[in-house]
Amino acid sequence: MGARTLDWSLGRLKALESVAMASIVESDGSVPAKVGARMAISSTGLTHGTVGGAGLEMKVEARLREMLGGGKGGIETFVLSKKNENASTTNLNSLCGGRVIVAFEKLEPRPHLLLMGGGHVARAISEACSLLGWSYSVFDEREEFVTEVKFPSAEELIFLKAEKFLESENPLSLKRFSDILLLGHDWSIDEQLLLGFLNMGGEKMPRIGCIGSKTKWRAFVKSAKSSGAPTQKINEVRCPIGVPIDAVTVEEIAFSVCSEIIQIMRSDI
Repeated sequence: MGARTLDWSLGRLKALESVAMASIVESDGSVPAKVGARMAISSTGLTHGTVGGAGLEMKVEARLREMLGGGKGGIETFVLSKKNENASTTNLNSLCGGRVIVAFEKLEPRPHLLLMGGGHVARAISEACSLLGWSYSVFDEREEFVTEVKFPSAEELIFLKAEKFLESENPLSLKRFSDILLLGHDWSIDEQLLLGFLNMGGEKMPRIGCIGSKTKWRAFVKSAKSSGAPTQKINEVRCPIGVPIDAVTVEEIAFSVCSEIIQIMRSDI
């Protein structure tokens, strides 16, 4: 059961959900579950596994939900006894008489970047992703820029016109990406994609970043407002992307972009 819960948790992480997990790491006496039992809850409220049920599971589940809301992990000892004078442990008012030590941890998904434009900056970002252990996919209207030779570790290589790509996606399908980075060689393609994303209704979109100058962004904002895109969505877009380190080379730009994503991730935890 513990291994199955681990596999389930990895699946939730791949779907870009956070997971809070409890694992029994030590047990003595009569207890409802032994070492290795696990229970996990995802940020969408799905659950898997068990640490034995009854009062223990109620306590564990409550703490897991607290962790998903910002609470801390750690180690907690539960005593299954009617009387317990040890203030450092949690009493479950049980007749079993045993003791279990439970480890609590929160697992965060690794980013999955959609690089929209397979040029030099995208190549550098993809290399940074490999170092960071992140996933990435690549879109481009030019077939020669979405090849396995250029992007050997890409999850997806998407060769489509921007219009067709927008028609094939929706907010739910785009949830497989943590970030959409507009890195196109042609500003008009970036603008078309941006307006398409901003005018998608429904569920929350991935984070969106756009490479370019402040002048380019002002023009994009004007177009977005004219298209009827919600002001809140427009304001959430990052442009120019990257931590302001006066980056010049494509490698420096990639470093600044990934640093910004790390900064956002840490601030959300």
